[in-house]
Amino acid sequence: MMTVAYDAPAVRADSEPFVSRSAEVDRLDAVLERLAEDGPSVVDITGEAGIGKSRLLTEFGVRAWRRGMTVLRGQATEYERHSPFQPFADAFAWVGRRDLEAVPELRELPAMLRGGFEEASSGRWTGDRFGLYQETAAVLGRVRGTGLVVLLDDLHWADAASLELLDHLIRHPLRAPVLLVVARRDRQTPKVLTTALTRGVDTGAVLRIALGPLGERDCVEELARDLPPRRAAEIYAASEGNPLYFLTLLQAHRGARLPLMPSPPLSTPAEGPTGNGPRTGLEALLLDELSSLEPLERRILDATAVLGDHATPEMLGAITAVPVSEVVEALHQVMKRDLMRPDHGRRRLVLRHPVVRALVHDSIAPWQREQLHRQTAAELARVGAPLLEQAHHVEQSLNGWDPQAAALLTEAAEETAMTAPASCAHWSGAVLRVLPDEPQHLGTRRDLMLLRARTLGVTGALRESRDLLHEVIGLLGPDDDGDAVRTSAVAQCALMERYLGRYQEAEALLRRELARTPGPSPSQQVELGAEVVSCALFGSRFPGAREELARTLATAGALGDPVGEAGVLALAAMCEAYEGDMDAALKYAESAGAMTDALTGDDLSSLSEPLARLGWSELFLERFAEAERHADRGLEVVRRTGQLHMLPHLLLCKAYAHLNTCRITTALEFAEEAVDVARALGIGELTGFALAIRALVLMQAGDRSALATAEEAVDAVGAGDSWWATVSRCVLAQVVLTVTGDPHRARDLMLRAGDGKDLARLQPSLRPTHVEVLVSAALATGRTSEAKHYAERAAEEAEQLGLPVQRGAALRALAQLDAHRGDPAAAARKYVRAAQESARSGAKLREAQSLLLGAPHVKAAGVPHRAADMWRRGRRLALEGGARLLVGFADMLRPAVLEPAKGRAARPGPAEKEVLVADLTTLTARQREIADLVGEGLSTQAIASRFHLSPRTVESHIAAVYRKTGVTSRAALASLMARDRAAGQA
Repeated sequence: MMTVAYDAPAVRADSEPFVSRSAEVDRLDAVLERLAEDGPSVVDITGEAGIGKSRLLTEFGVRAWRRGMTVLRGQATEYERHSPFQPFADAFAWVGRRDLEAVPELRELPAMLRGGFEEASSGRWTGDRFGLYQETAAVLGRVRGTGLVVLLDDLHWADAASLELLDHLIRHPLRAPVLLVVARRDRQTPKVLTTALTRGVDTGAVLRIALGPLGERDCVEELARDLPPRRAAEIYAASEGNPLYFLTLLQAHRGARLPLMPSPPLSTPAEGPTGNGPRTGLEALLLDELSSLEPLERRILDATAVLGDHATPEMLGAITAVPVSEVVEALHQVMKRDLMRPDHGRRRLVLRHPVVRALVHDSIAPWQREQLHRQTAAELARVGAPLLEQAHHVEQSLNGWDPQAAALLTEAAEETAMTAPASCAHWSGAVLRVLPDEPQHLGTRRDLMLLRARTLGVTGALRESRDLLHEVIGLLGPDDDGDAVRTSAVAQCALMERYLGRYQEAEALLRRELARTPGPSPSQQVELGAEVVSCALFGSRFPGAREELARTLATAGALGDPVGEAGVLALAAMCEAYEGDMDAALKYAESAGAMTDALTGDDLSSLSEPLARLGWSELFLERFAEAERHADRGLEVVRRTGQLHMLPHLLLCKAYAHLNTCRITTALEFAEEAVDVARALGIGELTGFALAIRALVLMQAGDRSALATAEEAVDAVGAGDSWWATVSRCVLAQVVLTVTGDPHRARDLMLRAGDGKDLARLQPSLRPTHVEVLVSAALATGRTSEAKHYAERAAEEAEQLGLPVQRGAALRALAQLDAHRGDPAAAARKYVRAAQESARSGAKLREAQSLLLGAPHVKAAGVPHRAADMWRRGRRLALEGGARLLVGFADMLRPAVLEPAKGRAARPGPAEKEVLVADLTTLTARQREIADLVGEGLSTQAIASRFHLSPRTVESHIAAVYRKTGVTSRAALASLMARDRAAGQA
């Protein structure tokens, strides 16, 4: 508890005159009126130092409190900017009983955000930082009642974790009576914060209020009534309307430190040398105030500047070795001078303004400042303060090698590795700076460098991480005892190169390591070989790495290590699924699935990447349920172990599975989280890929921002030709055609993605889907022969792939040609078959699309009742799945499909329906021969004998005939073939 023995006037922020700003206050009041409705959830107050941001926050807080709202206030500070979540913890640490009664949800906030001593007793957050952001948003989203207002001051000094959390809350606005009001100096704001807030302004989630200078009349009449008008005007001119500078000049004048009579104009204030806002003139005046302090008063002021959030009479007494009674007496005098005040809530002491703290702090002799920090760290340790609060002061007192201090900072770094990796990188770097360069410390240096490199790699500092990993590799020779560490460093360095889009450099690094003498162990060969294959896959050069994959598979199998073997099998499945060898991909995927499903316990920590690869393999194989199951398991591992570089891959796997199975709302949630994480990791191509998936989902959701998102995706991947870059361009082509209806641009984009008309760069296992877009664009631009070429190619490749969704895409492409030629019956048959194929794999989105596209053609073919049934099912699937694009399309088709044609048509019988769905032209020669013999009544064995085939092969051909014609029995096929022969004879 803070001693409140002094009875000096409490010069509170809200007792200062509140001048002008009526327009700004009215805008803030309007936000409160619309809280939790359609208004902004964040207010951004900007302006230079001393312009009145903090005073406006106070006024706004008072107004919100008078409305019955709970108001909390926190502040970022200049010298503690590496303390994780400092402004949020500052706001939530001092929640009182009444606050908890009004907002009981505050008890559920993660301990790291509640701050204070509670964190030390509540346990650490065990998940990743993105999970912490989601949990925080979820807790705040449950707030009800009169509302919660959180005021966060000086956000330009906020730590990286706080900025990420704020970014998350801006991207995902709270649908609850919760308002965040942030204040910052615009010119000192980190780019990442400016970008996040500006994006929020564009989306309506953020209201920005820029504070300018006060008017001369307001200053002179409200603040300087006792001065002659001319002198007050001179002071105003010198202050340029900055309230802090005006009041400081006014105080100096009243203290007889400025001449009362007219004098030469005061010098124009200039930006201070430290860039901290106001100006050399103001600094001189403030330093003049400090010069008149008694020695003990100055000691108290110095200690307060160092203590920051911990300045209480007891703490000041402890670190200055002065009795608390004498500290309180000195505080009386300092507070009379308005150099120090009780802060909001009177729970601690603060200097009058951050500018004052900066001047005091920077004027302390360096050795004295270090000593004050050292004494503060010792006192915080004695009273049991959280480790992270001690870490700041330990670091500031570190001027050479200190094993005990280094141990504490290392522990702080390890504790924040998952939740605040930027702080982890900073503190591990602080230890590295003083670690002696001696052999006995080599292991410690290596471990700290690896820790720092890992955390840099998940904060977007990919190049810095890569360079540090090269240093680690250089520390460890080929025959060093840390051989496994070296291999891990090489693999991680290659990953950084890959995420930087430098696939060839990554592969060269790995191959050099594989070729070194003495060579890596078999288990290390597996790790390095798998990374070589990954580089080739994502760089769109997998065929050149087949030998490496085969060698790695053989080595992994011989080791008898199920974790390593499962990882390589999953990689092999993904590679073959990408290239279109679906039989091989299925074999590898089933083997990998069986092995990963059997693993438990500690083995799971190494499974995040294998599970991501397996999930994507199963997506390409159109086994959506299995893909989602393995992605869920991978997400559980990643969130527990902090392997954040795999998080976007798994989230996107879930998003793509939900998209295909027409669960658009949840698909968008997964895609948006993947975009957030990929951005935070700083991986450009992965961010582009995530944006591309998000654009596809937005398009199906009927959101016109899909186009801007797809354009952003292509910008993010750059000019490269990696897998992710190619996918992003294909998505943009599809979105352009769907949203803008521009077939020329769509065609150009698809051909660019495919590297020319041969489309060689398009993913083989998805090429029919992309070709469907190209066929639409070709027909719309009058290129009928080109459309025919691509549609037939799609049909051929889809048949080779044997994938229902790809067959459906090819059938829709062929149907477009039939419709273009004026053959609605042929188009209808193909659309019906496309819907059937999609339904086989559970791809409800494509089923709905095929049904709706086909319904008008089915009606035109003379089967209106079937057309209506197709329309109803297609619309229902789209509506239930949140596919508003298809729902809108269905509503547009409603009159054409459901309104009766002239004359009442009879409901078609079974034979008419069979004719509708049958299409013999798509049968191969062998399939047609076998279908004819089935029509003649021959058994499977008889057909096998005639063609010298196995019965199993014949059954496979018959199954393909069923699928292509839509019939489901030998009798129906015989009937179909008989009618076809009769039609031919006629």
